[in-house]
Amino acid sequence: MIEDIVKVIVDRPLGSQHPQYKETYYPINYGFVEGIMAEDEEEQDAYILGVDVPVKEFVGKIIAIIHRYDDVEEKWVVVPRNMSYTKEEIKKQVEFQEKYFKSKIIMQEG
Repeated sequence: MIEDIVKVIVDRPLGSQHPQYKETYYPINYGFVEGIMAEDEEEQDAYILGVDVPVKEFVGKIIAIIHRYDDVEEKWVVVPRNMSYTKEEIKKQVEFQEKYFKSKIIMQEG
């Protein structure tokens, strides 16, 4: 799964607010991978890093999985094919939402 190329449909573009929690704004693009079902029986959610304008869809590489200990779903981290991030850089960019969960970032070693 890590290193796979996926297409993300963006339903919460950079700068938008969460539909339920109006105080939460998205500093990055966020969406789902069409056709891949997650544990919550919804399509797989994905954070998009490395794209600093709002987009409707994005094709990129999965570089990490955010495993939540206190939720049924995991989040994928997708970036442009030629980019990479450290765990610390990922954590900083997704903190706006992940601060509400106990989680760990899983990346390919080496």
